[in-house]
Amino acid sequence: MSTSTNTSSHTLTVRRLGVDLSQGFSRHWNGGDAFRTAFCNALSMSFPVGEQFFIDSVREGAKHLGDSAEHQALRETVRGFIGQEATHRHLHGLYNAHLEKRGLINHWGPRAARRLEIGRRKMFRTSDKGYLHELAITAAYEHFTALFGDLTLENIDQAGDWFAQAEEPLQTLWRWHAAEESEHKSVAFDLYVALGGNHTWRMRWFNYVLMQFTLDTLRQTINNLWHDRTLHKPSTWLSAGRFLFGRHGLVRRIAQPLWAYRRADFHPTQVGQPDLAAHWLSSHADRWKPVGTAA
Repeated sequence: MSTSTNTSSHTLTVRRLGVDLSQGFSRHWNGGDAFRTAFCNALSMSFPVGEQFFIDSVREGAKHLGDSAEHQALRETVRGFIGQEATHRHLHGLYNAHLEKRGLINHWGPRAARRLEIGRRKMFRTSDKGYLHELAITAAYEHFTALFGDLTLENIDQAGDWFAQAEEPLQTLWRWHAAEESEHKSVAFDLYVALGGNHTWRMRWFNYVLMQFTLDTLRQTINNLWHDRTLHKPSTWLSAGRFLFGRHGLVRRIAQPLWAYRRADFHPTQVGQPDLAAHWLSSHADRWKPVGTAA
């Protein structure tokens, strides 16, 4: 079992974001860059199914918590997590609907839904503690989303800023999403540990998620570029090379925090910069309104 836990209560505010996606957005909304646009669109395509899974897994896990003050506090924090993820799911559903109108095809979401159905039928729902497997998967994915969230916020207006030239409302949407992912990155992990989840299974599911997430992202990004008719353009591949392997590239920036997850004493608060999320949310308070909290 992981030795580092942090199930103390913390406030999670559920926010209503003041963005209007009804008018759509440009084909290459991320600074005119086909690759970065396709990559972000691919991630968005995974969110409605993925975030519903995260909601279901923590909701089910919370049912098995005891009556101690610590568990009651964690149960309340789970409520905030669910509210935040439900809002993400809704807005990215609107976002994805516009992508479909532009001729992009979401293969990732349906593929993930099929895998989930098989997993629940054969493993998760046939075991007395199958909910721990779902929580381990959720904790792994939440580590990825928190890493992406930190990278989205840490270089604003500097080199390596993924959204420096992104048009509104998507620049705000992605940075708000990033901030909330950073805010609630510990919830599934803490719930997994509190319910007796062990390091061995946490690592098994992390290795699976690492492989699956990488392949899914690659496949959907390539598919998006194909339908965008920019897959074979040299500028696309140059952008991909810089984004993935450049001086401020993704691979270099996530290698260390990804490896940190493998430690038996790991906790999500050991990586990242939570003050970045707090700063963005406070400095952009005019972009959102609170609709609920869990403390």
